[in-house]
Amino acid sequence: MKIAVIDYGMGNIHSVSKAVEVCGGRVVVTGSREQIESCSKIILPGVGAFDDAVCELERLGLVDFIKEQAEKKPLLGICLGMQLLFESSQEARSGKGLGIFKGKVVKFSSRYGEKIPHMGWNNLSDISEGCPLTRGIKEGEQVYFCHSYYAEPAENDIAAASCVYGVKFACAFSRGNVYGVQFHPEKSQSVGLKIFRNFVESC
Repeated sequence: MKIAVIDYGMGNIHSVSKAVEVCGGRVVVTGSREQIESCSKIILPGVGAFDDAVCELERLGLVDFIKEQAEKKPLLGICLGMQLLFESSQEARSGKGLGIFKGKVVKFSSRYGEKIPHMGWNNLSDISEGCPLTRGIKEGEQVYFCHSYYAEPAENDIAAASCVYGVKFACAFSRGNVYGVQFHPEKSQSVGLKIFRNFVESC
């Protein structure tokens, strides 16, 4: 099965690709519409600033294209790639998200006394039993985070897992064939590989 890992200059492309390959996926790293369309599934990674990411996707002509593809095949957003699936972000000066998920991305508040960014290992909770992406993941298992912003979905039923860092926030999402995780599965060892394997085999 060919899985497109979208390369727009803002993601852990190598780490994500290697993890997907370990889980049985045949990776195509590309920013080409034609190559993305030829693949069965899509991964949208991302590290960096929201506006910069939107600008790069627009430059490649991928904003509307990704939304169109998401109606036909499974799509997984990772970290910033997940945030881009929402409508807007407090980090953005002007750019809007893809709007596949309803809601916004907000910054952690310093009033909780936690260091920002949220960086390191943290526990998962409220695991959705019905979500193919989180199948087999147990309450309390740890994944690796590195972010200053988190998503506030307008519809709570899309949340597939939560985490607590000063405030409780949803960190995995699922709606139809579109999925997103705030954490980095490519850095989350055995749990992360389970996430990728679920995407390759079940989603």
